[in-house]
Amino acid sequence: MRLGYACMNTELQSVFRTCRTATAETQGSAVIKELTVKNLETTLKILEWNLLHDIYFYRASSSIVPLSTHPVNDWNWWTDEDVLFLTGQIRDLVRTHHMRLSMHPGQYTVLNSPKEEVVDKSVADLEYHDKLITLLGGTDLIVHTGGAYGDKEQAKLRFSQNYRRLSASIRQKLRLENDDKTFTVQDVLDISRDCGIPICFDIHHHNCNNDGTPVDIAAIMATWKGFGIPKIHISTGKESRTDRRHHGVVSAEDFEELLVLLKGTDADIMFEAKLKEQAILPFLAQLNRT
Repeated sequence: MRLGYACMNTELQSVFRTCRTATAETQGSAVIKELTVKNLETTLKILEWNLLHDIYFYRASSSIVPLSTHPVNDWNWWTDEDVLFLTGQIRDLVRTHHMRLSMHPGQYTVLNSPKEEVVDKSVADLEYHDKLITLLGGTDLIVHTGGAYGDKEQAKLRFSQNYRRLSASIRQKLRLENDDKTFTVQDVLDISRDCGIPICFDIHHHNCNNDGTPVDIAAIMATWKGFGIPKIHISTGKESRTDRRHHGVVSAEDFEELLVLLKGTDADIMFEAKLKEQAILPFLAQLNRT
């Protein structure tokens, strides 16, 4: 079992730099490359820190390449020698120490939108993430189903149909997460049965959004056959169990609830807590004692 966190490291005070479209229009691709190199250097420093602290699971920032899919960015960053040098260092570190890297495209990556232009942009964003995570040596791209658009069953079908449009490389990495408002665990399992996508179970989202059906953890784990160790998200509500906002830490009660649900099944757990790596450290110590 590996425990991980997302993007920022509070102890290192890490920052991923970006720029405005107007800046890129004025200064050209040189400014995008400069920021990309800095962001890759930041990623490498975080992974080196993680290694020193026995953290082998990490979500890389989606912002490593600024304006990654914007027309103003005409730089083929994925073939740049400086980018390949840094991503090679990261990939070697990941593979040597059996780390797991994931990425989580943002809220505007919506595969089940009824608007073709939104789907096209979503596919382009996934292609960016696929190029980057491949260079970094990562394995997982996490997405949500999207919106219901007045007919949830049709929205689920539309996701499956658009999933089949994706390249084999993206489909091999894509994982579908239940969300805290619309698509329950049962909904994403329905989609998985249709298109074969592994399910990234989020236990806090389930606590916020469920139809009363108990979690079928065996069914969730079965979706990962052929895709490696299952990936799970955990967070604690800021003020209550069903508060969708994330607390700074994960409570001992919530972590124990997840362990009980897993019944000893191996899984890698991503902590979605505002204190990032600091939220993980007490649980790492707990696991090391057992």
